[in-house]
Amino acid sequence: MNLAIIPARGGSKRIPRKNIRPFRGRPIIAWSIAAARDSGVFDEVMVSTDDDEIAAVAGAHGASVPFRRSPETADDHATTAAVLNEVLLRYRSLGVNPQFACCLYATAPLVRPQDLRDGLRLLREGRFDVILPVVQFSSSIWRSLKRGGDGRLVPNWPENRHARSQDLPPAWHDAGQWYWFDVVRFLESGLLWGENTGSVVLPESRVQDIDNEEDWTLAELKHQKLFG
Repeated sequence: MNLAIIPARGGSKRIPRKNIRPFRGRPIIAWSIAAARDSGVFDEVMVSTDDDEIAAVAGAHGASVPFRRSPETADDHATTAAVLNEVLLRYRSLGVNPQFACCLYATAPLVRPQDLRDGLRLLREGRFDVILPVVQFSSSIWRSLKRGGDGRLVPNWPENRHARSQDLPPAWHDAGQWYWFDVVRFLESGLLWGENTGSVVLPESRVQDIDNEEDWTLAELKHQKLFG
């Protein structure tokens, strides 16, 4: 069994009601649900939430909400790993034991069904415990700077001060969209991803953090270009 888990608590602070805010005509969580369902690789697409309105929206767009998230995993300090652990243990108590699961964020409207299929294919090969999408930093982190309170700039790696960017190795960051993982190994380690983690490379045009209004606008522009 393959399970999609979409965490969506009700208490978003930076963008209120972020998980169900309209995004190009649909609640933003509906795009994640649709990507999961259209991928054809999940036996169940569930939403983990503490919020009745989010639960209703999720259900209306084809996701299940078999139980509510606990107060302990619905506050500002709860980690994604803690949420996933709670969900999987609840399923286990119901006699449901998925082999693979995918944590898909509610605010990841740029995810394509094919991305999820690609992640599962790599996980099934057995070389990794977790697969996640990454994107290359657009500017070399090896020439990054730290800024003091007085505005003074200091290189993080002074030895690279005079190096050409093209001579430095590329660096990647988590795209912040989804995580495919082996359920047994996750429950044993308690880590969403660790040393044995593989990746799917995405272009910057299909990645966007959404933490403020400017991010939201950029995500909508990228989504329109990608999906029309």
